[in-house]
Amino acid sequence: MNPPTSPTPLFDRLRFVLVETSRAGNVGSAARAMKTMGFSELVLVNPRDPNVLKDDEAIALASGATDVLERTRIVGSLDEALAGCNFSVALSARLREFSPPLLEPRPLAQQLAADGGLNAALVFGNERFGLSNEQVGKCSALVTVPANPAYSSLNLSQAVQVLAYECRMAALGEARVPVEIGFRGEPASSDQIERMFAHLEQALVEIEFLDPDNPKKLMPRLRRLFSRAQLEVEEVNILRGIATQLIERRQRIRK
Repeated sequence: MNPPTSPTPLFDRLRFVLVETSRAGNVGSAARAMKTMGFSELVLVNPRDPNVLKDDEAIALASGATDVLERTRIVGSLDEALAGCNFSVALSARLREFSPPLLEPRPLAQQLAADGGLNAALVFGNERFGLSNEQVGKCSALVTVPANPAYSSLNLSQAVQVLAYECRMAALGEARVPVEIGFRGEPASSDQIERMFAHLEQALVEIEFLDPDNPKKLMPRLRRLFSRAQLEVEEVNILRGIATQLIERRQRIRK
Protein backbone atom coordinates (compact mmCIF):
# COMPACT_ATOMS: atom_id res chain seq x y z
CA MET A 1 0.00 0.00 0.00
CA ASN A 2 1.45 3.35 -1.06
CA PRO A 3 1.73 6.01 1.64
CA PRO A 4 -0.55 9.05 1.21
CA THR A 5 1.03 11.84 -0.81
CA SER A 6 1.66 15.19 0.84
CA PRO A 7 -0.39 18.12 -0.48
CA THR A 8 1.43 20.37 -2.92
CA PRO A 9 2.56 23.57 -1.19
CA LEU A 10 0.86 26.77 -2.29
CA PHE A 11 4.25 28.08 -3.42
CA ASP A 12 4.23 25.43 -6.18
CA ARG A 13 0.63 25.83 -7.36
CA LEU A 14 0.06 29.59 -7.44
CA ARG A 15 0.57 31.54 -10.66
CA PHE A 16 0.78 35.32 -11.04
CA VAL A 17 -0.65 36.67 -14.31
CA LEU A 18 -0.07 40.23 -15.53
CA VAL A 19 -2.39 41.30 -18.36
CA GLU A 20 -1.29 43.86 -20.98
CA THR A 21 1.34 45.44 -18.73
CA SER A 22 2.63 48.79 -19.99
CA ARG A 23 5.72 49.45 -17.86
CA ALA A 24 8.74 47.18 -17.96
CA GLY A 25 9.67 48.32 -14.47
CA ASN A 26 6.41 46.97 -13.09
CA VAL A 27 7.20 43.54 -14.51
CA GLY A 28 10.59 43.55 -12.80
CA SER A 29 9.13 44.86 -9.54
CA ALA A 30 6.40 42.22 -9.62
CA ALA A 31 9.03 39.49 -10.08
CA ARG A 32 10.92 40.84 -7.07
CA ALA A 33 7.73 41.03 -4.98
CA MET A 34 6.94 37.42 -5.83
CA LYS A 35 10.41 36.08 -5.08
CA THR A 36 10.61 37.80 -1.68
CA MET A 37 7.48 35.87 -0.71
CA GLY A 38 8.63 32.53 -2.17
CA PHE A 39 6.64 32.45 -5.45
CA SER A 40 8.14 32.02 -8.89
CA GLU A 41 5.56 31.40 -11.63
CA LEU A 42 4.89 34.57 -13.63
CA VAL A 43 2.93 34.78 -16.89
CA LEU A 44 2.52 37.90 -19.04
CA VAL A 45 -0.46 38.34 -21.36
CA ASN A 46 0.25 40.61 -24.34
CA PRO A 47 2.67 43.03 -22.66
CA ARG A 48 3.06 46.30 -24.54
CA ASP A 49 6.74 45.53 -25.14
CA PRO A 50 7.19 41.94 -26.41
CA ASN A 51 10.85 42.10 -25.32
CA VAL A 52 10.02 43.31 -21.83
CA LEU A 53 11.85 40.47 -20.10
CA LYS A 54 15.16 41.74 -21.49
CA ASP A 55 14.42 45.40 -20.80
CA ASP A 56 17.07 47.12 -18.67
CA GLU A 57 14.45 48.66 -16.38
CA ALA A 58 12.74 45.31 -15.78
CA ILE A 59 16.07 43.64 -14.97
CA ALA A 60 17.17 46.50 -12.69
CA LEU A 61 13.94 46.55 -10.69
CA ALA A 62 13.85 42.76 -10.43
CA SER A 63 16.99 43.25 -8.31
CA GLY A 64 18.01 39.66 -7.63
CA ALA A 65 14.84 38.08 -9.01
CA THR A 66 16.11 37.79 -12.58
CA ASP A 67 15.65 34.02 -12.30
CA VAL A 68 11.91 34.65 -12.06
CA LEU A 69 12.10 36.82 -15.20
CA GLU A 70 14.05 34.14 -17.05
CA ARG A 71 11.30 31.58 -16.37
CA THR A 72 8.46 33.98 -17.18
CA ARG A 73 6.17 32.98 -20.04
CA ILE A 74 4.55 35.41 -22.49
CA VAL A 75 1.22 34.31 -23.98
CA GLY A 76 -1.33 35.84 -26.33
CA SER A 77 -4.53 35.51 -24.32
CA LEU A 78 -5.88 35.19 -20.80
CA ASP A 79 -7.22 31.75 -21.70
CA GLU A 80 -3.66 30.61 -22.44
CA ALA A 81 -2.42 32.12 -19.19
CA LEU A 82 -5.07 30.24 -17.18
CA ALA A 83 -4.47 26.88 -18.87
CA GLY A 84 -3.94 24.22 -16.21
CA CYS A 85 -5.59 26.28 -13.47
CA ASN A 86 -8.86 25.33 -11.79
CA PHE A 87 -9.27 28.52 -9.76
CA SER A 88 -8.48 32.06 -10.85
CA VAL A 89 -8.82 35.39 -9.09
CA ALA A 90 -9.10 38.83 -10.68
CA LEU A 91 -7.68 41.75 -8.74
CA SER A 92 -9.62 44.98 -9.20
CA ALA A 93 -10.56 48.05 -7.18
CA ARG A 94 -13.75 48.40 -9.27
CA LEU A 95 -16.81 46.36 -8.42
CA ARG A 96 -18.68 44.88 -11.37
CA GLU A 97 -22.40 44.36 -11.80
CA PHE A 98 -21.93 40.72 -12.71
CA SER A 99 -18.66 39.96 -10.98
CA PRO A 100 -17.71 36.58 -9.55
CA PRO A 101 -17.76 36.22 -5.74
CA LEU A 102 -15.98 39.08 -3.97
CA LEU A 103 -13.19 38.33 -1.49
CA GLU A 104 -10.52 40.20 0.44
CA PRO A 105 -6.86 39.13 0.25
CA ARG A 106 -6.61 37.36 3.62
CA PRO A 107 -9.66 35.08 3.32
CA LEU A 108 -8.66 34.35 -0.26
CA ALA A 109 -5.14 33.37 0.78
CA GLN A 110 -6.51 31.14 3.53
CA GLN A 111 -8.76 29.37 1.04
CA LEU A 112 -5.92 28.84 -1.44
CA ALA A 113 -3.60 27.49 1.25
CA ALA A 114 -6.18 25.21 2.84
CA ASP A 115 -7.34 23.53 -0.37
CA GLY A 116 -4.41 21.59 -1.82
CA GLY A 117 -6.45 20.73 -4.91
CA LEU A 118 -6.49 24.29 -6.17
CA ASN A 119 -4.05 25.21 -8.93
CA ALA A 120 -4.69 28.92 -8.80
CA ALA A 121 -3.86 32.09 -10.70
CA LEU A 122 -3.92 35.68 -9.47
CA VAL A 123 -4.76 37.97 -12.40
CA PHE A 124 -3.67 41.63 -12.46
CA GLY A 125 -4.74 44.10 -15.14
CA ASN A 126 -3.14 46.92 -17.07
CA GLU A 127 -1.76 49.79 -14.95
CA ARG A 128 -4.16 52.34 -16.42
CA PHE A 129 -7.24 50.41 -17.48
CA GLY A 130 -7.21 47.38 -15.18
CA LEU A 131 -9.13 44.30 -16.28
CA SER A 132 -12.09 44.31 -18.65
CA ASN A 133 -15.46 42.91 -17.60
CA GLU A 134 -14.87 39.98 -19.95
CA GLN A 135 -11.52 39.21 -18.34
CA VAL A 136 -12.98 39.42 -14.84
CA GLY A 137 -15.82 37.15 -15.96
CA LYS A 138 -13.34 34.41 -16.83
CA CYS A 139 -12.16 34.27 -13.20
CA SER A 140 -13.57 32.31 -10.27
CA ALA A 141 -13.46 35.21 -7.81
CA LEU A 142 -12.77 38.94 -7.57
CA VAL A 143 -10.49 40.32 -4.88
CA THR A 144 -10.11 43.90 -3.74
CA VAL A 145 -7.55 45.27 -1.32
CA PRO A 146 -9.35 47.15 1.51
CA ALA A 147 -7.34 50.33 1.03
CA ASN A 148 -8.08 53.95 1.97
CA PRO A 149 -11.43 54.68 0.24
CA ALA A 150 -10.29 58.24 -0.42
CA TYR A 151 -7.31 56.92 -2.42
CA SER A 152 -7.45 53.21 -3.11
CA SER A 153 -5.20 53.04 -6.19
CA LEU A 154 -2.28 50.65 -5.80
CA ASN A 155 0.72 50.41 -8.09
CA LEU A 156 0.72 47.09 -9.94
CA SER A 157 3.77 45.70 -8.15
CA GLN A 158 2.38 46.89 -4.79
CA ALA A 159 -0.79 44.90 -5.45
CA VAL A 160 1.31 41.85 -6.33
CA GLN A 161 3.26 42.32 -3.08
CA VAL A 162 0.11 42.50 -0.93
CA LEU A 163 -1.35 39.33 -2.42
CA ALA A 164 1.97 37.47 -2.34
CA TYR A 165 2.47 38.38 1.33
CA GLU A 166 -0.99 37.19 2.37
CA CYS A 167 -0.54 33.96 0.44
CA ARG A 168 2.85 33.38 2.06
CA MET A 169 1.46 33.87 5.56
CA ALA A 170 -1.41 31.49 4.85
CA ALA A 171 0.91 28.91 3.27
CA LEU A 172 3.19 28.97 6.30
CA GLY A 173 0.26 28.24 8.58
CA GLU A 174 -0.32 31.68 10.05
CA ALA A 175 -4.02 31.32 9.23
CA ARG A 176 -6.19 28.43 8.13
CA VAL A 177 -9.83 27.93 7.34
CA PRO A 178 -11.61 24.78 8.53
CA VAL A 179 -11.35 21.93 6.05
CA GLU A 180 -14.71 21.16 4.51
CA ILE A 181 -16.08 17.84 5.73
CA GLY A 182 -17.43 15.46 3.11
CA PHE A 183 -16.61 14.44 -0.44
CA ARG A 184 -15.12 16.97 -2.81
CA GLY A 185 -14.32 16.19 -6.40
CA GLU A 186 -11.60 17.52 -8.64
CA PRO A 187 -12.05 21.25 -9.35
CA ALA A 188 -12.80 22.01 -12.99
CA SER A 189 -10.08 23.81 -14.92
CA SER A 190 -10.57 27.24 -16.50
CA ASP A 191 -10.52 25.63 -19.96
CA GLN A 192 -13.20 23.08 -18.99
CA ILE A 193 -15.41 25.83 -17.59
CA GLU A 194 -14.99 28.01 -20.70
CA ARG A 195 -15.93 25.10 -22.97
CA MET A 196 -18.92 24.36 -20.74
CA PHE A 197 -20.13 27.97 -21.04
CA ALA A 198 -19.79 27.86 -24.84
CA HIS A 199 -21.73 24.57 -24.93
CA LEU A 200 -24.42 25.90 -22.59
CA GLU A 201 -24.79 29.08 -24.63
CA GLN A 202 -25.22 26.99 -27.78
CA ALA A 203 -27.97 24.97 -26.07
CA LEU A 204 -29.78 28.06 -24.83
CA VAL A 205 -29.75 29.53 -28.32
CA GLU A 206 -30.98 26.22 -29.75
CA ILE A 207 -34.02 26.11 -27.46
CA GLU A 208 -34.61 29.83 -28.10
CA PHE A 209 -34.13 30.78 -24.46
CA LEU A 210 -31.24 33.05 -25.48
CA ASP A 211 -31.55 35.43 -28.40
CA PRO A 212 -28.04 35.77 -29.88
CA ASP A 213 -29.00 39.13 -31.40
CA ASN A 214 -30.22 40.46 -28.06
CA PRO A 215 -28.47 38.44 -25.34
CA LYS A 216 -28.85 41.10 -22.67
CA LYS A 217 -27.04 39.93 -19.52
CA LEU A 218 -28.02 36.27 -19.36
CA MET A 219 -24.56 34.74 -19.81
CA PRO A 220 -22.80 37.14 -17.37
CA ARG A 221 -25.46 36.28 -14.78
CA LEU A 222 -24.91 32.55 -15.35
CA ARG A 223 -21.15 33.07 -15.05
CA ARG A 224 -21.64 34.76 -11.70
CA LEU A 225 -23.96 31.97 -10.53
CA PHE A 226 -21.57 29.17 -11.47
CA SER A 227 -18.47 30.97 -10.18
CA ARG A 228 -20.02 30.92 -6.71
CA ALA A 229 -20.40 27.15 -7.00
CA GLN A 230 -16.68 26.46 -7.68
CA LEU A 231 -17.58 23.77 -10.20
CA GLU A 232 -16.02 20.33 -10.13
CA VAL A 233 -15.14 18.28 -13.22
CA GLU A 234 -18.09 15.93 -12.77
CA GLU A 235 -20.49 18.87 -12.37
CA VAL A 236 -19.19 20.43 -15.59
CA ASN A 237 -19.70 17.09 -17.35
CA ILE A 238 -23.29 16.93 -16.05
CA LEU A 239 -24.05 20.44 -17.31
CA ARG A 240 -22.55 19.63 -20.69
CA GLY A 241 -24.60 16.42 -20.82
CA ILE A 242 -27.75 18.47 -20.19
CA ALA A 243 -26.74 20.89 -22.95
CA THR A 244 -26.17 18.01 -25.36
CA GLN A 245 -29.62 16.56 -24.64
CA LEU A 246 -31.29 19.97 -25.11
CA ILE A 247 -29.60 20.45 -28.48
CA GLU A 248 -30.32 16.92 -29.73
CA ARG A 249 -33.96 17.00 -28.59
CA ARG A 250 -34.53 20.34 -30.29
CA GLN A 251 -32.98 19.10 -33.50
CA ARG A 252 -35.19 15.96 -33.44
CA ILE A 253 -38.31 18.12 -33.02
CA ARG A 254 -37.33 20.26 -36.01
CA LYS A 255 -37.04 17.15 -38.19
